Amino acid sequence: MPFMSRKMKNSLFGYLFIFPALIGFLLFYAWPAGRAVGISFTDWNLLSEPYYVGLDNYVDMLEDDQFWNGLKLSAYYVLLNIPLQVMLGLFLAVAMDRLTKSLFVKAAILLPYLLSNVLVALVWLWMLDPILGIVNSLVSFFGLTPQAYLGDPDQALVSVATINIWRHMGLCAMLFLAGLQTIPKYLYESASLEGVTEFQMFRKITLPLLRPVMVFVLVTSVTGSFQIFDTIAVTTAGGPLDSTRVIVYYIVQNAFSFYKMGYASAMSVTLCMIMLAYTLLQMHIMRASESDLN
Repeated sequence: MPFMSRKMKNSLFGYLFIFPALIGFLLFYAWPAGRAVGISFTDWNLLSEPYYVGLDNYVDMLEDDQFWNGLKLSAYYVLLNIPLQVMLGLFLAVAMDRLTKSLFVKAAILLPYLLSNVLVALVWLWMLDPILGIVNSLVSFFGLTPQAYLGDPDQALVSVATINIWRHMGLCAMLFLAGLQTIPKYLYESASLEGVTEFQMFRKITLPLLRPVMVFVLVTSVTGSFQIFDTIAVTTAGGPLDSTRVIVYYIVQNAFSFYKMGYASAMSVTLCMIMLAYTLLQMHIMRASESDLN
């Protein structure tokens, strides 16, 4: 390709490298998403031909108390899950950056995330069993009152959040650690020479320079938490008394238990729009495209 400039060649090779991933994205993400939008305007029970109903599914959704309750439970789950998960991940990242470079420690912290959601849920389901679980055995050993955990409507969603905090805080820690390693060490050395305390360095140097990573962690963690399904399907199945029937679980129920694929698609599209709006707002507020290192 002698007639092409170096810039054009670089662009061409770049597109060739991303082509396989682009094909996968179009086939397994973009096309199904577009198909879901079309299905959301139909009444389809998966067995007969779908027929067009216009905006009826969206109107029904706005009048559905279970839909709003699912959104409320999902938002409550995010509030239970994300703040502690992010704080623990940041604490672990700072501790690893300052105290150890051990690959074994990093692997141990990341290990829960490498396990499947179903496996983690099954293990915790046994550990939190009110009668045979090891957690209540420890609680009784210390003279405290055993709890129902996943079997108590007031504790079930908190218990699910605790399970996922344990599983995902290692991933948050690794992401924050990668961000910490991009911060020039001379900034800390200069601040130390000027008598700045560790907490002040964390507040004035570490947190501002971690902003792009923080945005990524918050956006992916919040959107992922709104999509929680498998942990709930294994541990509580939406119960007890619908206390864990979050929005995605309700969507799956409508699609594959009630055979309301059009209605489920309408709720999925709405949830996608909510998550897109949140992502754009979060990135704008935290100035995700800027870096204080420049």
